Amino acid sequence: ASKMVEETRELISSKTCTSLISNILFTYNSTYALNTIIQGFRFKNKRILVSPLEHNAVGRPIEYLKQKEGVDYLIMPHFSDGLINIDELKRANLSNVDLVIVNHVSNVNGLIQPLKEIKQVIGNVPLLVDASQSLGKVNVCVDEWGIDMLAFTGHKGLLGPTGIGGFFIREPNIIRPFVYGGTGSNSDKLLMPNYCPDKFEAGTQNILGIYGLYGALKNQPTTSYSIDSYKELIRKLSQIDNIKLLIANDIDNQSDVFSFVPLKTSVSDFTKLLYENYKIEVRGGLHCSPIAHQTLKTYPQGAIRISLSSYHTDNDLNYLLNSILSINEETKNER
Repeated sequence: ASKMVEETRELISSKTCTSLISNILFTYNSTYALNTIIQGFRFKNKRILVSPLEHNAVGRPIEYLKQKEGVDYLIMPHFSDGLINIDELKRANLSNVDLVIVNHVSNVNGLIQPLKEIKQVIGNVPLLVDASQSLGKVNVCVDEWGIDMLAFTGHKGLLGPTGIGGFFIREPNIIRPFVYGGTGSNSDKLLMPNYCPDKFEAGTQNILGIYGLYGALKNQPTTSYSIDSYKELIRKLSQIDNIKLLIANDIDNQSDVFSFVPLKTSVSDFTKLLYENYKIEVRGGLHCSPIAHQTLKTYPQGAIRISLSSYHTDNDLNYLLNSILSINEETKNER
């Protein structure tokens, strides 16, 4: 079992393009990983910069710190789709910023943030990346881009089971462990070991989850639909009346997730019709991301999220388009 854990750690280090294998730590999910980092971070100035498309896995921990410890957070300058405005960021005063947090790929509109450029601008300020929606789907280059910390989950782009995730940390001493306990090492001492991975892996790990993640990482599928078909789907959806499409302003910044808002019926009703009439399962609502929906001006009603997988085909994309067209036609005269 220990051998399998270490082999899986190596696979994750390869996936994130880092040579610091021991600095890949396993947790139960990215929420647990983000809390470990955010709540264990050693703040000096008590100020955080966050991207405008954050999930509640970041939003709630930083709000907790604001309420309980007086840690302030500000949203970075951005464009209408939530893309961070690099030129404006260059003009920002970062001298009293302790930490910068960026959601690599939005789970609402699928926008991909330019991590390398962001890190170049913020310099020595630690950068924490939420890669929940990106790892396994888009390139992540931890060492090349200079990423300081990165949280990931196993059950999304990596196609592993639920209940397994983790994080990467370049300088382990900038945060305190979130959980203290047995590690199987230095057992004669009551202090936690001060080296990775033991420092952040107290207690029995989710060995079954790690086995599942190993299997998924060793058997990553190729994508069944073509990029051209996906771009054509986005283009045709953007031309439909009575639908507001939530995507990146530049298609080159677009991942395989996007959302839309029906303007002639409710989000919940449209979501229900997609399933009842066409057996298409989507997620309607706020997607645990009120900050993102406020940025995209779809708060509080939310939106309908389409999340593709490697197993979807070009025919599936055509079926989705025609289904949305049919429901839009049926509902356009309701209000």
